[in-house]
Amino acid sequence: MDPIALHIQANVDLIFNKQRHHALQLRLSTKEERLIKLKKLQTWIRKNIGEIRNALYADLKKPSVEVDLSETYVVLAEINLAIKNLGKWMQPTKVNNPMSMAGIQSYIQYEPKGTSLIISPWNFPFQLAITPLVSAIAAGCTAIIKPSEMSVHTSALLSRMVAEVFAVEEVALFQGEVNVAEMLLQKPFEHIFFTGSPSVGKTVMKAAAEHLASVTLELGGKSPAIIDKGTNLDDAAQKIAWGKFMNSGQTCIAPDYLLVNSSILDSFLVHLKAQIIKMYDPKGKGIHKSKDYARIINGKNLKRISRLLNDALLKGAVMHFGGEIIEEECFIAPTVLTHISEEMDIMNEEIFGPLLPIIPYENIKEIPCMINSKPKPLAMYVFSNEAFVMDYILSHTSAGGVCINDTIVHYLHPELPFGGVNNSGIGKSHGYHGFLAFSNQKSILKQKTGFTTNKMLYPPYGFAEKKISEVFIKLFG
Repeated sequence: MDPIALHIQANVDLIFNKQRHHALQLRLSTKEERLIKLKKLQTWIRKNIGEIRNALYADLKKPSVEVDLSETYVVLAEINLAIKNLGKWMQPTKVNNPMSMAGIQSYIQYEPKGTSLIISPWNFPFQLAITPLVSAIAAGCTAIIKPSEMSVHTSALLSRMVAEVFAVEEVALFQGEVNVAEMLLQKPFEHIFFTGSPSVGKTVMKAAAEHLASVTLELGGKSPAIIDKGTNLDDAAQKIAWGKFMNSGQTCIAPDYLLVNSSILDSFLVHLKAQIIKMYDPKGKGIHKSKDYARIINGKNLKRISRLLNDALLKGAVMHFGGEIIEEECFIAPTVLTHISEEMDIMNEEIFGPLLPIIPYENIKEIPCMINSKPKPLAMYVFSNEAFVMDYILSHTSAGGVCINDTIVHYLHPELPFGGVNNSGIGKSHGYHGFLAFSNQKSILKQKTGFTTNKMLYPPYGFAEKKISEVFIKLFG
């Protein structure tokens, strides 16, 4: 190991040990102590909104309004919800007793899991690092954050924020390449919260298994959107365009592909093109001139998306709109593709970019077959005015979360659990569900001294015990 790596490893060991020791003290932390930390974090964010905007622009050319709504607001809403509800979340929860447990006190007590590791991605590099941190603090855990090495400006800002707000034994941050994440994953954390791709999520889960650490994995996949006949096409096109091309398509819950009823396909394409132009090229100067359209994170990802586009075109896809690529600006225009086949790479990989394949369908019964042929998605979007269509799709498919007649906004609802299922994730986050992710729900049963309702459990077993057990089964079994 080279000297720099040795230094990083020594620092990882030192801070992890400090946090492991401090985590024992945090088990006794009060609501007031946790609220102080949350409010300090809240104050820092509010004072540095301009710097957050600047960092996100430097990394992804994100427009300031998009930063405010999809990064800063999400974090502040999470903090506000925790501040408002933390006392209630921390209270033990009484549970009902069956007749067989009459006279016993039973309840659930929430205790912090302890040391936690948060590995965050580059696409929403501020909020996807800090929203799980809010949950960790609310639950009373220590936390080490490993942000993405790709979003360098935001990672640097996060590092400064953590140093200014927290003591290292409570919250610390390590910047660096993959080797730093590997060093951290070797430590026996008690909970790991990872946001990223399913392939890397498997690596994280394997590392967690070595220490039997619990995990929250927020992954991704191919999230479909269904456009039913009879829906308001202009409204659907507007919401699809916003949800897909926000952050230049680099959103884990962006619509990955569309299933559009064939009877409305041509009309929908007209509306979708009009909405894209309205959002990103209202003056006709070209989308690359728009200040409201973000860029691809780096050249490597631009090449990956370009490969998906070229493969689709070579295999027969038709480009209905877009296709412009400016490599030196990491720019790919919103691109709409039709005549899609399952042999194309674009239908077998998560796109994570501004390419939108559209597939027609004839009958609602075709939809579950198309969706269920792929791993379960993180999100699904259904545009329809028909209750039976919504019910049929919801009951015949599986997804981490669903929006009906909208896109993305379910993520912004602080009371809804967010997360995937199987390939798209494990565990839930946000609000109370994030608090639970970092908490152990400890079951407690309190019996009176010298009293038991279950003496028949104790041997030796004679005739009386046999009769009592038979009556017990008849009454309570």
